[in-house]
Amino acid sequence: MELRTDKRKRKKKKWLKWIGISLITVLLIGGGFLYYMWDKLGDTIETMHNPLARDDDPDRQKEIESIFKKNHTVNILLLGVDQRPGDKGRSDTMILMSLNPKTNSMVMLSIPRDTYVTLPGRNKDKINHSYAYGGVELSVQTVEETFDVPVHFYAKVNMEGFQQGVDALGGVTVQNDQAFSQGGRTFEKGKIHLNGEDALKYIRMRKGDPRGDLGRNERQRNVITAAMNEAASFSSITKVGEIFGILGNNVETDLNKDQLQNLFSNYRNTRNNMKTLEIKGSGQTIGKVWYYVVPDSEFARITNEIKSHMQAK
Repeated sequence: MELRTDKRKRKKKKWLKWIGISLITVLLIGGGFLYYMWDKLGDTIETMHNPLARDDDPDRQKEIESIFKKNHTVNILLLGVDQRPGDKGRSDTMILMSLNPKTNSMVMLSIPRDTYVTLPGRNKDKINHSYAYGGVELSVQTVEETFDVPVHFYAKVNMEGFQQGVDALGGVTVQNDQAFSQGGRTFEKGKIHLNGEDALKYIRMRKGDPRGDLGRNERQRNVITAAMNEAASFSSITKVGEIFGILGNNVETDLNKDQLQNLFSNYRNTRNNMKTLEIKGSGQTIGKVWYYVVPDSEFARITNEIKSHMQAK
């Protein structure tokens, strides 16, 4: 009996030893993968990072540091640009996202590209011409002055890269309110799943939409929201390197690594309570050019909505 007891003890110790070795191996492999991921993420962010001239201002640096330290609202201007080699491109998509971590809420404002505004240092023009004249710098300044709210950061996305990103996520599912055809693809009414190519066609259609740019803006918001939700629940380890490569080649932002980490840690739940804003105006021809003209009272309403969201606790 003593011999059998000793054998059982030795077997138990051996199993505990192998379990311990297995756990250590898993931790080492997992730790190595996490280190690889963190290192790869750092390389990607370094490629993406493209600060604006204002980012060197010590006062602005202190302001941004204070915002994150106190968990205040962060406003980000998302620019979707059709950009090809040798071509500066056009900002066909302009979305102002306001993230309030204290209320875990987000406001998303789609800005119609033909909106008639004053471009700083220039005359009145379409708001998307700000990118053509002065790139991201003028786009940010124009949005800030038009809506009288701060733009803390920007993210510029090449729309061809957006297509690749949607494919890497396995596509996105959206609720389509209107059946239509675009670029040889028919989009049925109801819940539809889109690959990258289809998603790009889906958000570009506007001539067949009775709401024109407003309808297109709504589809853009829906696809971006679906992509954010897919990214938040993304679990395919094998695709991580591919996604990092897509981001590095197609996204520019003035957010640095620490700021992005802070957004991920403290602001990611804002997507769970999202409100969309729509600018009400009318189409008018001025000097033989078509513009989307918005009354001052409507600009004021949008400004008040965003500021109220920013200050909510």
